[in-house]
Amino acid sequence: MRSKGYTYFICMVSAMGGLLFGYDWVVIGGAKPFYELYFGIGSSPFLQGLAMSTALVGCLVGAMVAGVAADRWGRKPLLTVSAVLFTLSAVGTGLFNDFALFNIARFVGGVGIVVASALAPMYIAEVSPAEIRGRMVSLNQMTIVLGILAAQIVNMLLARDTSVAACQTWNVEWGWRWMFWAETLPAALFLVMSLFIPESPVYLRLREASADNSNGGGASGQKAQQQEVSLFSRLLLLASGKYRRILLLGVVIAVFQQWCGTNVIFNYAQEIFVGAGFDVDGMFINIVITGIANVIFTIVALYTIEKWGRRTLILLGAGGLGIIYLTLGTCYAIGMTGFLMVALVVAAISVYAMTLGPVTWTLLAEIFPNRIRGVAMATCTFALWVGCCTLTFSFPSMNAALGSSGTFWIYSVICFGSFIFLWKRCPETKGKSLEKLEQELVKP
Repeated sequence: MRSKGYTYFICMVSAMGGLLFGYDWVVIGGAKPFYELYFGIGSSPFLQGLAMSTALVGCLVGAMVAGVAADRWGRKPLLTVSAVLFTLSAVGTGLFNDFALFNIARFVGGVGIVVASALAPMYIAEVSPAEIRGRMVSLNQMTIVLGILAAQIVNMLLARDTSVAACQTWNVEWGWRWMFWAETLPAALFLVMSLFIPESPVYLRLREASADNSNGGGASGQKAQQQEVSLFSRLLLLASGKYRRILLLGVVIAVFQQWCGTNVIFNYAQEIFVGAGFDVDGMFINIVITGIANVIFTIVALYTIEKWGRRTLILLGAGGLGIIYLTLGTCYAIGMTGFLMVALVVAAISVYAMTLGPVTWTLLAEIFPNRIRGVAMATCTFALWVGCCTLTFSFPSMNAALGSSGTFWIYSVICFGSFIFLWKRCPETKGKSLEKLEQELVKP
């Protein structure tokens, strides 16, 4: 039996993947005004969307294999792989002068993001006792938002006075590079620390059961072992009648976390805050304000997720964001600028940080049975990053065609529609063992 202190330690090491996930995901938003000038893509919405989405394409590729690889080779080795990918991406993105190579480096980082995003919450859920599992998985979300805030602060500190021509030249030539390079140190630390955590006990039990089947059953045992590691058989099992309902729930939760629209605030802060009447310097200050709110309300989530429950929080997030986006879109439509717009954006970030941010990963790590958790998490993570990729790629074109008001009204409709679905389908999972949840959620 592990001590609580040791459990916290291994969970925090695993959650360092979340820190790098948050940093790598958001750092590009602050670098965006400068690398676009460097590469000469400022007048092309398509190339702008491509630069922002390349890492997300890497996420899609990684999501296809992450869960199955984790079931085949274990959770721990994949966490180490993600650390290597983060390190390579951080160095390469700032190093390359060619736009194609820049995107390749971002693609590598995207694979690292999805491996960390799929494996860290799954690993934490499998090593944590039921009574603190939600809080432990939420630690992963805490490190994500700390990574986001770190990227926002680094971007602000490195972006020299944009009103001075010499400083602006430095920003375009070097500033954006150092924004990416700053990730190298925590990535290397994660790589070293990942070597000192144990393998997930759930994975070890699954491998032991597979070995017993292989040793004890001759040809039938070999067949059972093949089925245990076969991607095709696992996908067929996941799509079977008894798992189909929870798979649909997991996919909807995953996609909704992205299509709720909050993540465009991080990736397209320039357009959002400039549209609200702020210059570039004001944009960076407001970005840091949203990052601080993100951290504060994620801390709130650490305490409310075990008291209020997952279902209550995810419904609060869907309904609350729907109301905020409806209001925000209306304010854009009537030409309102200034403090109220910042307050609404901060409110959206706060609601998201307290609800959909941590609850999504907690639910996905809890609702699937041990036997299919790896491939189920991979499937839902793939769906999540499809949602993120389409959201990020489409925002420049949507914003140009519909304006900020129409774009946020669409996000509002998505939130209200998701609220109705989740009200009918989302169960409460707090305080229940993974085995108990399997009995309740999987019907023969």
